[in-house]
Amino acid sequence: MRGLLKAMIICVAVLMILNIASASYAQDMGRKLFRGVINIASGWIELPKNVYVIGMEQNFASGMVIGVPKGILMAAVRTCAGIYDTLTFPIAFPKGYKPVLKPEFVNECK
Repeated sequence: MRGLLKAMIICVAVLMILNIASASYAQDMGRKLFRGVINIASGWIELPKNVYVIGMEQNFASGMVIGVPKGILMAAVRTCAGIYDTLTFPIAFPKGYKPVLKPEFVNECK
């Protein structure tokens, strides 16, 4: 009987640890604040990033003609999303603490 009880306790402990581990990169209030501050500080990087990405996908002229306005727009969007995340970090809306933008940070690929 003691062996069965020990086995059950170990199984419950392992299941609890696995449950925590599955959410190891979970979105929480600290992550939301971190994401907001980083996106405010790095929003401007969207401009050269979009020029480069569109230039590599198409050509240099397209990168300058399409990438500059898209980069300016995305820089404003990312900065505003960062402000939103920073101001609302303690609030878990119905979707929780999930990011407003994808990718979550400017340096991640889509």
